[in-house]
Amino acid sequence: MVQAFRYVIILALSSLVMSGCASNQSLQPGRAALQYSPAESAPGSVKAEKLWQAFERYEGAPYQYGGTTARGFDCSGFITTAYREGLGQKLPRTTSQMLRYGDVVPPGDVQPGDIVFFRIAGKDQHAGIYMGDNLFIHASTSSGVIMSELNGYYWKDRFSGARRFD
Repeated sequence: MVQAFRYVIILALSSLVMSGCASNQSLQPGRAALQYSPAESAPGSVKAEKLWQAFERYEGAPYQYGGTTARGFDCSGFITTAYREGLGQKLPRTTSQMLRYGDVVPPGDVQPGDIVFFRIAGKDQHAGIYMGDNLFIHASTSSGVIMSELNGYYWKDRFSGARRFD
């Protein structure tokens, strides 16, 4: 009886942990280059161009909870890696730390390179990097490192805010 109870608890905790960077909608891999040019994100923006390069390097990398390498990323792991490799900038490691330490960006002022956050299951659990033109890059549980539309049917009602790290 005790073993069965432990199994149920472990299963429940595992499902909560895995929902940390949830995702249901994305642009299909390989469509990014066909639909969007990095130059459109912010004319003359070196920051955006370097983040696009990081995305292109890791696009399609699998999701792994706690992951920070091409072998697997979680959402905040991808963000910290893209910022470190692309911009030489160290960010807080977790989504909750990014929310706490980033500068609040009003919804109408979100710019390429800002971190966007999404409320899933009642709390801010997912994050990505806004790239302009309604697109953000992130590591989703279902598809790994991908690009999605901010106002896509899954994301638009879950957007909870943005932070900037300069």
